[in-house]
Amino acid sequence: MKRFIETLKNIYKIEDLRLRIGTTLFFILIYRLGSFVSLPGVDPAQLENLKNQTSDGLLGLIDMFSGGAFSQASIFALGIMPYISASIVIQLLGIAVPYFQRLQKEGESGRRKINQITRYLTVIILVFQSPAYLQNLLYQLPESAFALKGAMFTVSSVIILTAGSMFVMWLGERITDKGIGNGISLIIMIGIIARLPQSVVQEFASRINQQGGGLVMFLVEFVILFLVFMASIMLVQGTRRIPVQYAKRIVGNKQYGGVRQYIPLKVNAAGVMPIIFAQAIMMVPITIVGVANSENLSGVAAALSNITGFWYNFVQFTLVVAFTYFYTAITVNPTQMAEDMKKNGGFIPGVKPGKKTVEFLDTIMSRITLPGSIFLGIITILPAFAMLMGINQSFAYFYGGTSLLILVGVVLDTLQQIESHLLMRHYDGLTKSGRIKGRAGGGI
Repeated sequence: MKRFIETLKNIYKIEDLRLRIGTTLFFILIYRLGSFVSLPGVDPAQLENLKNQTSDGLLGLIDMFSGGAFSQASIFALGIMPYISASIVIQLLGIAVPYFQRLQKEGESGRRKINQITRYLTVIILVFQSPAYLQNLLYQLPESAFALKGAMFTVSSVIILTAGSMFVMWLGERITDKGIGNGISLIIMIGIIARLPQSVVQEFASRINQQGGGLVMFLVEFVILFLVFMASIMLVQGTRRIPVQYAKRIVGNKQYGGVRQYIPLKVNAAGVMPIIFAQAIMMVPITIVGVANSENLSGVAAALSNITGFWYNFVQFTLVVAFTYFYTAITVNPTQMAEDMKKNGGFIPGVKPGKKTVEFLDTIMSRITLPGSIFLGIITILPAFAMLMGINQSFAYFYGGTSLLILVGVVLDTLQQIESHLLMRHYDGLTKSGRIKGRAGGGI
């Protein structure tokens, strides 16, 4: 406790760090306040059907990422997810399209162009998503819930929803530039954490009302949750260090190279992307069955919609493992790594430069991705086991899946940035020994 108070004092002494943390908290406050502002013309008192619809499933996940704004018909209802979708599309285009590959190699100017294209694509996605959200709103809510009707309501609401999501994106970028941590990631994390107090209260109430040993079970649940968080930290932080030796170079009177460095290959290089892809794919057969309206296929839809069922979890686990290999293959490029090492006069001891290095790195990545993908698959289906233990569904989501990995990754990344500021000014770090390691890239 004494060390914690001392760390807070050190943070307060550094004016730049103090200002950055204050700026971050201010922008987060604006985001949370905006989440409670309903669309003009919608009665907030008549949103019960919408809240019931977003209590579980994919819509429940979207509502969690938006911090409850989706179920409250807020001006920030679509949240930051359209921007995340656009970023994923641009990232995938960077692998397949030569134009985007060139932009990625152009440094700062290329990064600015990619960011601009991502923003334009976000607007296009929002123009399609906003009418779909409004259509669902009109279907779920009674007619008396709308003060405005017809084209006037639709056009004005599309503009407001689009502007709201772009404003949230702008807040995220300002947090990244002026605050601490990755702004987009922090906004998603705050949306997830906003649901935690209510979920804990609901779980506590259900356990207290339970006959015999309810409070003990509540404490056991928190111990298990703590262990799951520790395991997730191991997954996020786990790396295999590959030694790289650089040849000595003498330029003028100075000597360069001649030192051994390491390439940190992450056990889970794909992050949360395999889970997001798997959940999106899981919705495809359900949607097809819904459109086809076939009684023969209704059993398939029921099996893939049952979160605690065997087939739902088996298919999702398999998809997560497959997508982990797929996403790692397209994001980690052993050929590029080998070429960069060769250009800089580096080599892996005992391995020939060129093709042999590529094969060595590829083999290592394949070996460490297997346990990483299996562990990621287990974390994905942990909420189902939590529900089978009798844990409330909203609280069970914190036992695994995308929300858990985002929470762990963003917290570690933010703490690592704070620690860097402290160490740069010759203060002690946040931990008594060792250093906090953030995620590679620092973003979702």
